Amino acid sequence: MGAAALRVQGLSAGYGPVRALSGVTVEVPEGAVTAVLGGNGAGKSTLLRAISGTLRFHGGAITAGTVEFGGRRLDGRAPARIVAAGIVQVPEGRQVFARMTVADNLRAGSLGAAGGRAAERRARERVLELFPVLAERARQRAGLLSGGEQQMLAMGRALMAAPRLLLLDEPSLGLAPMMAARIADTVREINSQGTSVLLVEQNAALALKVATHAVVLENGAVALSGTASELAASDEVRRRYLGVGHEAGSEDTAAGAAVFAAHADGAPPTLRRWSA
Repeated sequence: MGAAALRVQGLSAGYGPVRALSGVTVEVPEGAVTAVLGGNGAGKSTLLRAISGTLRFHGGAITAGTVEFGGRRLDGRAPARIVAAGIVQVPEGRQVFARMTVADNLRAGSLGAAGGRAAERRARERVLELFPVLAERARQRAGLLSGGEQQMLAMGRALMAAPRLLLLDEPSLGLAPMMAARIADTVREINSQGTSVLLVEQNAALALKVATHAVVLENGAVALSGTASELAASDEVRRRYLGVGHEAGSEDTAAGAAVFAAHADGAPPTLRRWSA
């Protein structure tokens, strides 16, 4: 494991009287993909919003803990300053600018980014290399794209700011399995190009194929953490999140078994277990 690019320490957050996160500690090592797993209401999206500084726009607030990136405190900073520091979020549900063209969506992603026109040109070249279909659809309104194309555009728009850390919130949500697999392959490619990734994903089988490290959130607290292979080999994770141990023959069971076979090496897992 490399040095931590992102270190979230003892983070608590909520929406008015409702506590969504309680003492959460998560790290994203430099150059790694860290997955955050958990069911609905576990606090996954709240965690990303707290890191990106957008929690306040949803009526929430951080009540305790710290967020550090590259050794600098970012909790309490404005979202624009967090983007300038190198962290960009792709929100759940894609949220592209539907009435704007694909090209204008990408241009909007570069606003406020450092480096001027030369950096914007390099970023656009990278995005169109990752997502060639966006070049073909450049003059089309974003709202007319398919769900998969909109997800590509949302990710491409975020990459226009040349982030060092990309926050992805449920990128496979609502996508057909083939398109979800393509998005997963692209996440790997983005990471291989030097961008660290914090991936929130309910599809645990997909997430553990992509990630190097993972944590499981339950009721706003970290229940398990370790490498992706350790979590894939955990009976508890396989049963609760990969579908292994439920009715045989289901697609989720097959996917879970495939992930387990790909990751498990026969050694006992060395997961860190956290108190709720």
